[in-house]
Amino acid sequence: MRHRYIGGAVLAAVVAIGWPGEVAAQEGGFQTPLNSDPVIPIPTGRAGEPGFYFGAEFVMLTQTRALGNQSIGVRGFFDAQGAITGVPGTFVGTGADALNTSKMGRREFQPGFKVEIGYKFDTGTRIYANYLQLYDAHYSAGASQYPLGYRARPDLADTFLSAPVYNFNQLFNGPLQDTAFDNSTNGGANTVGIWNAADIMDTKFTQRYQQAELGMRIPMFATEMSSVYGLSGARFAWFFERFTWRTVDIDSSGNSTPQSSAVYTNSLSQRMYGLFVGCGHEVYLGNMFSASLDLTAAAYMDVAKQRAKYELGDKTTQSKFGRESFDFVPSATADLNLWMYPIEGVQLKLGYTGMSFFNTRYMREPVGYNFGNIDPNYGTKVFRLIHGFNVGIGFFF
Repeated sequence: MRHRYIGGAVLAAVVAIGWPGEVAAQEGGFQTPLNSDPVIPIPTGRAGEPGFYFGAEFVMLTQTRALGNQSIGVRGFFDAQGAITGVPGTFVGTGADALNTSKMGRREFQPGFKVEIGYKFDTGTRIYANYLQLYDAHYSAGASQYPLGYRARPDLADTFLSAPVYNFNQLFNGPLQDTAFDNSTNGGANTVGIWNAADIMDTKFTQRYQQAELGMRIPMFATEMSSVYGLSGARFAWFFERFTWRTVDIDSSGNSTPQSSAVYTNSLSQRMYGLFVGCGHEVYLGNMFSASLDLTAAAYMDVAKQRAKYELGDKTTQSKFGRESFDFVPSATADLNLWMYPIEGVQLKLGYTGMSFFNTRYMREPVGYNFGNIDPNYGTKVFRLIHGFNVGIGFFF
């Protein structure tokens, strides 16, 4: 096996592979390691030489679950007409939390991928473009008419679920014969409203993240054992989050129809456009290995689109809300990577990435209960973090 580990030679290959924060000391004029015994017949070139390169990574990241604490459904119901308690609007039941946005399970890791293509010039400078995609993270919680241990009041009021939705139209009245208090004599509708004396409530929260980058890496200083380089370019980041709440109101006979269910959705899309600058340092470890640390800072213009709506189960009627906002979002990113060069023209990578964002939007209270003028409560998330591990492979052409 040919081993030409001369000083920063291994670092030269890192520049050629082309992940952000991955560069080597080949700009200092050192030879790159060949490691080509046995020779494998693949159409790759030599690491560190001018030309095109391609890299692909598998990533496993987790991000801040940006969702506030809001009570969605409680146990009990509202006496809409006063036929039950004598006073219209009186709440019957304990009012204990049955469904809350703070109880949607543990934070998940999101698998995904990252691909990059670039070109290295004779001067050691290279340009590149990459794309990162994480698969959706899903969180869910639900409640039904059966509380824990079947513990309920003697009047069974706590077997019903209610939420304070108001100002809705009659198409969202739900079943007229909803509880045992409803009969043909009084005409029913004592608990009018799909969200009043309901039987099933489900919530779901989805998070998605994408990122694209067009950048340049410029060598600044190199020795036999290390390399320092500058990073700059343009970056696009996209946070997409959706909260869904489904309510089903079963009648006193145990039947339900699409007209006796309603779905509420709240979507927050934050497309961020900005520029980044930074620097990196890579150190040759010997025996085909090197390690690098890249630090970058970015400034984004955040275009946040906020959309919410109530929709009948048969999708024939809905009430909508929409708003846009613009914010300045600073960001900082750190990439720590270990590199290996097993054969000529191929590079392997194992790393850890942390991306922080400041001043993003989030759903502080995702549900706006005023049906006629939906107004969810959005807040500012001072600190949002995405971090995790990645493993990849690169080829030089």
